[in-house]
Amino acid sequence: MVSAGVQPSRLRPFDVIRVGFAGLQSRKLRAALSALGIAIGIASLVGVLGLSESSKSDLLDKINALGTNLLQVTPSAGFGAGDATLPDEAVAMIGRVGSVEEISFVSSVDAGVYRSDFIPSGRTGGISVVGSDMALLDTLNGEIAHGRFLTEAALEYPAVVLGSVTAQRLGIRDLTHRPRVLIGDRWVEVMGILEPFALAPDLDRAAIIGHQASIDYFDADGAATTVYLRVDEGWIDITRDVMPATADPANPEEVEVSRPSDLLEAQEAAENQFANLFLGLGAVALFVGGIGIANVMVIGVLERRGEIGLRRAIGATRGHILGQFLTESLLLSAAGGAAGVLLGVAVTAGYSATQGWRVIIPDIAVWGGLGAAFAIGALAGIYPAIRASRLSPTEALRYE
Repeated sequence: MVSAGVQPSRLRPFDVIRVGFAGLQSRKLRAALSALGIAIGIASLVGVLGLSESSKSDLLDKINALGTNLLQVTPSAGFGAGDATLPDEAVAMIGRVGSVEEISFVSSVDAGVYRSDFIPSGRTGGISVVGSDMALLDTLNGEIAHGRFLTEAALEYPAVVLGSVTAQRLGIRDLTHRPRVLIGDRWVEVMGILEPFALAPDLDRAAIIGHQASIDYFDADGAATTVYLRVDEGWIDITRDVMPATADPANPEEVEVSRPSDLLEAQEAAENQFANLFLGLGAVALFVGGIGIANVMVIGVLERRGEIGLRRAIGATRGHILGQFLTESLLLSAAGGAAGVLLGVAVTAGYSATQGWRVIIPDIAVWGGLGAAFAIGALAGIYPAIRASRLSPTEALRYE
């Protein structure tokens, strides 16, 4: 009579996962600390990518809303420059250029702005006074927070519009009580408060009065110190090139032409560099987390040699042992990866909410984070798993 052959041991995929979970549950604290290392690394990657995209989206929205076709013409401030003003006819000459769609300017007024006449004249709080025209707000795509901007009457009669920082420093939050400020030796009613100018931050710290009023009431010379112009999108570079000779034909080298939106684009580039730096730090944290998992798995193999020997003695194959320990490593990294993704999304959403940004989580941050966690888990677990599978049953049982 021929005896039936012994059936080979089999371990179904579900059983492998169940055994892997059981192995982790036997050392919960150690497993949790190892998963925490992976979670921190993944959260760093997801958070950096999410915040970078959210910030970039806000910046691009701002640039699109403000327009990239704004040019700013100022006297050169370099060595050997002129008297820091443009020629009297500069604004009119610039306005004649066919590609110029809108134009405005500001002129300097030698006076301080004070909330009270008891404040010493030298304590200006960094606030400047400028004269301008009615087109300034439209040219800069600015907005009024309270009141209104300069009107026809205000161009010749002393009334003032405050920049956002100026109003804050003077303690004026609204126009409910028709506040007045002291400009030079004259009390002037505040007719408006502006929202911040993204493309002209200097005007946030200014008090703006009518151009003619600055000449008639505050002895200003009326010469333009800065000219703002909107240019046809297709002619920006050409207009920029001809503007110095147009504004000051006699001394074009004393004219500087800049594009304020370039500063915002430079800001985006700088933020991308910081994002790359933090991505590198996140990768380091992820690497450290992987070392932690490898360490836990190696120690686990040493501590569980008796268990390995017993399982081998009752029929478990090397492949079963390899699968068990590799599954434990993958489950550990997957738990850390999932926690890290959730933490990174939460940080991105929370910070974006405080900044008023849209919350944008790139797909690569989520799936890349989970993929990186699995890859780290596989790399960290492969050596301990191979080591465990190569233990012979007789050697392993000696530690039982």
